[in-house]
Amino acid sequence: MIPGGQPNMQQLLQQAQKMQQDLQQAQEELANTEVDGQAGGGLVKATVTGAGELRALKIDPKAVDPEDTETLADLIVAAVQAANENAQTLQQQKLGPLAQGLGGGSGIPGLPF
Repeated sequence: MIPGGQPNMQQLLQQAQKMQQDLQQAQEELANTEVDGQAGGGLVKATVTGAGELRALKIDPKAVDPEDTETLADLIVAAVQAANENAQTLQQQKLGPLAQGLGGGSGIPGLPF
């Protein structure tokens, strides 16, 4: 604070710049971190990045029934959803503290919380 109760603008700008750099670093880490989700007791496994990009899908041959492709499709959807839920949890862990530093989190464009 400078005399008169006004915040030091240079200091505020430096803090904002550091928070922006921290946020960018956390987003890069999320993009490079992989998390898994599974369905059907592990018959279908999906791997996504912390940013939600699908990277891999593994299907156990036991899950493949040519007469029942609908169940396989449901297992795939469930595995991808589980992986994305895990990615969202990771996002909240990595970005949550940064969002709080920016004023609370909710309402910040581009952040899922």
